[in-house]
Amino acid sequence: MIVVIIVVAVVLVLGIAAVVVRRRRRGRVAIASPPRAAMPTVLVTELAARPSLDVPSLAQRLGSSRSVFDRVRSLSSVGALSDEQLEIVEEVLLRSDVGVATTTMILDNLRVNGAPDGVANAVRTSLLDSLTAERSVTTSAQSGRVPVWLFVGVNGVGKTTTIGKLAKRQIDAGRSVMLAAGDTFRAAAADQLEQWATRTGADIVRASEGADPGSVVHDALGRAAARGVDIVLADTAGRRSNSTNLLDELSKVRRVADREPGQVVETFMVLDATTGQNALSQAREFLAAADVTGIVLTKLDGTARGGIVVAIERDLGIPVKFVGVGEGVEDLIAFEPEAFVDSLLDT
Repeated sequence: MIVVIIVVAVVLVLGIAAVVVRRRRRGRVAIASPPRAAMPTVLVTELAARPSLDVPSLAQRLGSSRSVFDRVRSLSSVGALSDEQLEIVEEVLLRSDVGVATTTMILDNLRVNGAPDGVANAVRTSLLDSLTAERSVTTSAQSGRVPVWLFVGVNGVGKTTTIGKLAKRQIDAGRSVMLAAGDTFRAAAADQLEQWATRTGADIVRASEGADPGSVVHDALGRAAARGVDIVLADTAGRRSNSTNLLDELSKVRRVADREPGQVVETFMVLDATTGQNALSQAREFLAAADVTGIVLTKLDGTARGGIVVAIERDLGIPVKFVGVGEGVEDLIAFEPEAFVDSLLDT
């Protein structure tokens, strides 16, 4: 009997609770949602201009070098120059890293002949007279031998990157390329070169860190000859240039690269243009050991002063064949004296 009473009580309580909930729900006031703002008839009143895809001009890339020559370009005199004007030309040329010898030659010419077509034109003519070297690049060897480009230079000048960019140029020209990772002393040098091989589609021969550089070059030549590769680009150690044993090692690598089946047809010294006159002292240390045939001048778009090109050719007697004017793979270009000088002087 007690159980029945408890059950009835629970049912009654639940029924009452359900009635209360229903009444509360019925008593709620519906809240209307706020009206939506009207959509504007025009969402965009002005279109932003698309970024330009134009490649920067050489003058734009050589901004730092070009700015050094601002004062020469501003001289409007024609004919004889005053002492003050000659001093301006002298200061500009020395600041541009042209060097004392070339500066003296240009000033002597201005004193004798004046500037019949304007100062900038007179300086242009003198600079071009100092850049008359032959700049052809050899890509072929004797019959049955593999042409080799050997690269030398101290660490930090952009040597490995230069090799990668030149490999891209050769592959784009239709030649097959093999890279020899002969810088076995710098940590990650071979890894960096292997990345360029992957990026450009070139083959590569490398060894473990500390291996003999000559053996790496020898192996690369053997494989290149067996596979019919068109050209081998060989890296070398880039440690300090003033160590006798290192220069002896460089001479050894060159001898290995020049033995059959290989033939060294170009030896490029890579120099950092931002180091100015210090690049000349670096170069002199390498010349005898490497028999350099051409200069690759990197970082010319940075804080470099373009006159270093003239100083290198006049003092070393070696032509600048390529210059780096940017970070992109296409920014290593063949050096053309007229385009270069005109970009500095606006003639």
